[in-house]
Amino acid sequence: MFKPLILIWRDPALRMAAAAVMLVGCLAATMTPYQSLIAIRLFGLSDSAYALVLAVASAVAVAGSVGIGILTDQTAQRRAIAAWSAGLGIFGALLVLALPGKVSFVLAHALVLPLASSVFGQIFALARLASQRFAAADRDGIMAAVRALFALPFIVVLPLWSVAFDAGAGLLTIYAVLAALGLVLVRLLTAHWPRAGALAAETRSGLSLSASLAEMGRPAVLVRVALTGAIGSGVFMYMVILGLAFDAAPGRDIGDVAIFAGLIAGLEVPVMLSMGLLLARMGRLQAILLGAACYAGFLFAFPALLPTPWVWLLTIPAAVGGGIVLSLPIAYVQDLMGTRAGAGGALLAVQKVASDTLCAALFAVATWVAGYGLAAVLAGVAMLAAAFALILLDRPQLSKNPGPA
Repeated sequence: MFKPLILIWRDPALRMAAAAVMLVGCLAATMTPYQSLIAIRLFGLSDSAYALVLAVASAVAVAGSVGIGILTDQTAQRRAIAAWSAGLGIFGALLVLALPGKVSFVLAHALVLPLASSVFGQIFALARLASQRFAAADRDGIMAAVRALFALPFIVVLPLWSVAFDAGAGLLTIYAVLAALGLVLVRLLTAHWPRAGALAAETRSGLSLSASLAEMGRPAVLVRVALTGAIGSGVFMYMVILGLAFDAAPGRDIGDVAIFAGLIAGLEVPVMLSMGLLLARMGRLQAILLGAACYAGFLFAFPALLPTPWVWLLTIPAAVGGGIVLSLPIAYVQDLMGTRAGAGGALLAVQKVASDTLCAALFAVATWVAGYGLAAVLAGVAMLAAAFALILLDRPQLSKNPGPA
């Protein structure tokens, strides 16, 4: 379990990527749970206006991640571009803090912060480049461990914010903390990101913008990205319905949500750290199918067991499945672009949009027909169908190279 962490600690570039991804995790844990509350309750945006902000933010994030990914592959100037991206996060936070209101919120959350979020893919691009010097059997474990370090802050940061709010902190305090964390991230990136050419695996792509877009837009690539996004849609559905389902279930209250979510998040971390052990026994796609099956089983059982004490046992299959499907598809998607790590990192944003879009569609259909229980079931079906489709799509490659890579 600890081998990937040891390998990360011994490699300066991976060590820097791990520290950076933990800081990005702190940023996400600080902002994500409270963004809708700030938009609607504090600044008075309507539900439809906030939905429009989310839609624009998603489009900006994808366009920015793809463009920056291509640029970093063309120039190999990853350090400066990553630092500027993180700097945008500071600007967005200070904008809302200095001029609190609807206009600053929309500008920050629809344009500035989505562009800043491209640093996530850039950090994973660096981790992939740095991991290339290790054996193929270790690379997926390293990438899964880096993803686990992104999840780790959620276990610590959320309780700290609960204490802060109980002590009287206002919601705008979030933006002050975001700016402070952003400064630390920029300092880390500028001081410790490997300089251009320092990594043997790093090369300039030599492709124009149109050629790069054409390569990323190949049907063989987009279909696989969409399928991995569909696999991840079950996790996003869980996040959407968790509070709603607990609030509607007899004998449950909103306090149970934090405990349930915290248990799953805490258990996911050791699962992600164990990916190297799992991949020593089965191939990557078989492991993804296993993760999808575990998580789909959780989603299928969740509506029925929610009112009973047995629902707490579901945290185990949820953590096992979530740990797998949140980590292994990252390396799979990045590998679709071969040596172009920036483009591979950019595809992670496309993958997320595919997940969000499918989740929203299934949620809309399910709540129109029946309710939150059907939404969970449909998401589980989508996960399994996508995992099987991915296996069938890559079956020729699996027969030629059955190993974990």
